[in-house]
Amino acid sequence: MTRAQNAQEIKNDFVKLRLPHTEKVLLAEEADIAGITLSELFRSRAANKVIFARTDMAMLRELRRLGGLLKFVHTSSGGAYASQTAAALTELRMAIRGLSNDNQEN
Repeated sequence: MTRAQNAQEIKNDFVKLRLPHTEKVLLAEEADIAGITLSELFRSRAANKVIFARTDMAMLRELRRLGGLLKFVHTSSGGAYASQTAAALTELRMAIRGLSNDNQEN
């Protein structure tokens, strides 16, 4: 049995949940931002899994790409812009840490 078949087999039971409409809207919005279904959001929360938003992951990839480009500028210029690239890399590190901390708090 493949993992996909096993996962399908596990998801046979239903749980009914009552909550205010406003809460459902907020949870559905959070699931949408993370790029997952409302059911997956509930399963992840029940298992205490960290949920990363699609936008955060895209931002993290972009920040890492920019770090690579800064490294390229530094090495190809022979360190001519060392102070500027160091300052930019410090800012990138702070932004990446900020994203990590935001995701760990949620």
